[in-house]
Amino acid sequence: MEIGGYFGLEKFMGSEYYPKLFALNTGRNALACLIHAKCIKKLYIPSYLCDAVFKVCEREGCSYEFYEIGKDFRPRFERNLDDGEWIYIVNYFGQILDEKELKERYGQIIFDNAQAFFQEPAEGINTIYSCRKFFGVPDGAYLASEDTPELPRDISKDRMTHILGRYEGTASEYYMDFNNNDESFYNLIPKSMSRLSHNILRAIDYKRVKEKREENFSFLHEQLKNENRLSILRPVGPYMYPFYIEDGLEVKRKLIAKDIYIPTLWPQAIAFGGIAKDYSENILPLPCDQRYSFLEMQTVVDAVHDFL
Repeated sequence: MEIGGYFGLEKFMGSEYYPKLFALNTGRNALACLIHAKCIKKLYIPSYLCDAVFKVCEREGCSYEFYEIGKDFRPRFERNLDDGEWIYIVNYFGQILDEKELKERYGQIIFDNAQAFFQEPAEGINTIYSCRKFFGVPDGAYLASEDTPELPRDISKDRMTHILGRYEGTASEYYMDFNNNDESFYNLIPKSMSRLSHNILRAIDYKRVKEKREENFSFLHEQLKNENRLSILRPVGPYMYPFYIEDGLEVKRKLIAKDIYIPTLWPQAIAFGGIAKDYSENILPLPCDQRYSFLEMQTVVDAVHDFL
């Protein structure tokens, strides 16, 4: 221990939202841990999904096969799972609220709550959460599981450039730093969450974050529900507002030109065709997070209406 000298980041004394869950560096490494802990030989994964999941399978020596989802985001998967086979179910935009029924139907499921941070894990269901999709942290994921391996701790001091840069600058200035940082996670080995992310997560007012996200989501829904072709449930502490519109990619480009940044979830899914292509191209994930008030939400609504 060093005594004296200059000050570093303050140590925050609040509580994390999931202090009892297993804390890792990334959600994809939470999956890697489950593959080994559960001796998963084959994983069925939806085609409408980030390529990180099947790349983890390839890295960890687990075979995989794609399945389709329905318009309601639920699995269209009818077969029974054999020993060593599991199904990976994504809770898209927090729209799946009956994971217990899915557990009863399939048995061996992994439930991905990366887009539903505030939806608490159901007992007996292996559930993965991502912190970086909801908060400004350099790494961080939670895993709800009875299998929690011992892992070395990650270090994230060199992953803060895009976070600190956007705080005092703009997202466009530091987008390349963000992108490079995001790509670095592909080859990151499983480790426990960094002390830096733990500390930041202890400083967050989760009640305010949850309420603000719900308020903004409701505002967008009231303004856009008549044009939205999706049947939307109101999730707990939502991730983004999924707005389906034809020619979504073109509208997205026009919104980005107005400095309203809309991600594409997920561009590689377009190659699968069907619902994966349709949703990847035409669902606009509109931001509704804790950074914004109704003023910014009205700006988003007005911009969307301009292109309808």
